[in-house]
Amino acid sequence: MAPKKGAPAEEKVQLGRPGNNLKIGVVGLPNVGKSTFFNAITNSAVAAENYPFCTIDPEESRVAVPDERLDWLNEKVKPAGKTPAFLTVIDIAGLVKGAAEGAGLGNAFLSHISAVDGIFHMIRAFTDPDVVHVEGEMDPARDLEIIHNELRLKDVAMLNKYIDLNQRVIDRMGGGGSVEDKKKKDEFAVVVRVRDWVAKGNDVRKGEWSNKDIEVINSQSLLTAKPVTYLVNVSEKDYARKKNKYLLLIKKWIDENNPGDKLIPFSGVFESNLAALPDAAQRKAYTEEMKVESAFPKIITTGYDSLNLMHFFTAGEKEVRAWTCRKGAKMNEAARSIHNDIADSLIQVDVMKFDELKAAGGEAELKAAGRLLTRSKDAIIEDGDIVYFRSGLGRAKK
Repeated sequence: MAPKKGAPAEEKVQLGRPGNNLKIGVVGLPNVGKSTFFNAITNSAVAAENYPFCTIDPEESRVAVPDERLDWLNEKVKPAGKTPAFLTVIDIAGLVKGAAEGAGLGNAFLSHISAVDGIFHMIRAFTDPDVVHVEGEMDPARDLEIIHNELRLKDVAMLNKYIDLNQRVIDRMGGGGSVEDKKKKDEFAVVVRVRDWVAKGNDVRKGEWSNKDIEVINSQSLLTAKPVTYLVNVSEKDYARKKNKYLLLIKKWIDENNPGDKLIPFSGVFESNLAALPDAAQRKAYTEEMKVESAFPKIITTGYDSLNLMHFFTAGEKEVRAWTCRKGAKMNEAARSIHNDIADSLIQVDVMKFDELKAAGGEAELKAAGRLLTRSKDAIIEDGDIVYFRSGLGRAKK
């Protein structure tokens, strides 16, 4: 039935776990450079030996999301402290062919992927006789197929398990039943449709689903429902000269199989060497010598965006801070990133648009121009908004 004329459009439900504290996992075959990447991006000490299962337990770290707007606010306000938004990155041990059936340490690793909200899919595009390839020869298209097939096979297995557990109950209900029975039958029908879609070689995230479908899908924690960003690990030499013989092949595979997904080349060796330098001056000299910059800022912001995240700012004498929320969040939902009590007692919000603030030169000038905005708690917050939450608690976060 078509919506009534003038009725507001139905708000689209998003695939994935709701919330602001979302995580992204680094996934790929063994020895593609996942732990080297993780070591460099987090400056932590995860083992990165040349051994397929050196990373058994997933390692977790938070990395700062770069944002020039936060830097500008910090310079303008000059607070006591500055806190960026963060992206939580999980290093997950390598999957091998047959992982969905338990090969390698497959079942444990697939459960780790189930616990994250997005995927950095890492592909090896470098040759190194000292770093063995788990499949023998280099073939990035084959490697891509292996990972995607294992994730799909695991989804099919999980969905089949649900179907097997519920088939008899649904059959006994017949054509009638209560409202609750109808709900169960509808959910069962969605699971069957999703299983058939994935069994044909498709990822859940590439399907066309209604809001009711998505609510059912989200309850299943499916691996192929998660957004994917492809990271192509090339040699330091290839990264510096911006050429690699496998890149076009990988891009072709992505365009044919998952059009629209992002691909980012990087060099684990370059990033590792850069991260090992002791100070900013030496890091700057190294990038100038190599004539390339780190790919990490682009990787972090792309991963953050793939999770449908954005951030807003609070700015005061004590702190300038970026807070994470989902795109399309209402003011009271965004306030929950700071404290539940503020969200529950929120009355209204003072809002400054970053571009307008910067153009005006400061808060006083913006107010004088009449551009300090007042929004209700049900208004949609936008990326880069600088907010002052007015709640029933008294002075709220600024």
